[in-house]
Amino acid sequence: MAILVTGGGGYIGSHMTRFLHEDPEAEVVVLDSLERGRAAAIPSGVPVIRDDLGSSERLFALLRRYAIESIFHFAGYAVVSESVQCPERYFEANTARSANLILAARQAGVREFVFSSTAAVYGTPVELPLREDAPLRPLSPYGLSKLMVEQLLERWADGSELRFVSLRYFNVAGAGYGTGEAHEPESHLIPCLLQAAARGERARVFGTDFPTPDGTCIRDYVHVVDLVHGHQAALRYLREGGASTAVNLGSGTPTSVREVIVAVQKVTGLDLEVEDCPPRPGDPPILVADVAKAATALRWRPKLSFLDAVASAWDWIQSPTPVEPRARRCAPVPPL
Repeated sequence: MAILVTGGGGYIGSHMTRFLHEDPEAEVVVLDSLERGRAAAIPSGVPVIRDDLGSSERLFALLRRYAIESIFHFAGYAVVSESVQCPERYFEANTARSANLILAARQAGVREFVFSSTAAVYGTPVELPLREDAPLRPLSPYGLSKLMVEQLLERWADGSELRFVSLRYFNVAGAGYGTGEAHEPESHLIPCLLQAAARGERARVFGTDFPTPDGTCIRDYVHVVDLVHGHQAALRYLREGGASTAVNLGSGTPTSVREVIVAVQKVTGLDLEVEDCPPRPGDPPILVADVAKAATALRWRPKLSFLDAVASAWDWIQSPTPVEPRARRCAPVPPL
């Protein structure tokens, strides 16, 4: 079972890689430019190809060289505010380079493609919780860049052996498999709050006058370990003959930013000073998943709680392993 993990040095990709590496029946290959991924987060013994998905010809050669049967596609940029400032960077990295990968996958006879999409494809919801058939009206270039990949998969997979699941993540948090969340710079709420608490620094809250009960954004947090299991469930679904589709991965439980702050203080036992800041462009007030389709189609349900996610992230931050993004030697791109 030869599996390619793109973005395998990133936060979610490295968790997926470590999970797969423990499976004796899985042969895992990682493709990552390591621009934002961490080589040290990838388990020793996993082949690492350093590439940015910039050439479908190189990707085709890679897929054939390793006889790849299935792809978990995590590679890309994922900062909403950055996408508003630099939209062209997101359409190039997330959409155009994903198109190269999909084209190469079709040509190489890859059968299963699990795509790391996002709840940002929905935009401001009309009804809650969000179902997969809700209108798709992303507010940010990030969300639009991911939606365009979903649309490419729908069109390009048609008529070929390739089948896909687009997994629309809600907010991913937590740590597991000996690794954790370490973006540079960090933009996600929970690690930012935890780091601020650990350093005695002031934390920032972006937006306090949203149309929500406490004025802050409401999100749906899913533990990264549950998310990894959701990817494995999606691959199993495809291997059992499931049709191409899009599926939400979340907890189905709403949590506001203020509630996250309370949870961080509870887990750490530390006071947290907060500075209220203007909202960031592209942030909808509320995003909460309907996860019924994941339960029926993928036979997947989250098992870990929001507090589990915060506690695991705190444990990892308290005893991190120093990493150097280019500490490992990575295999060269295979010749055409």
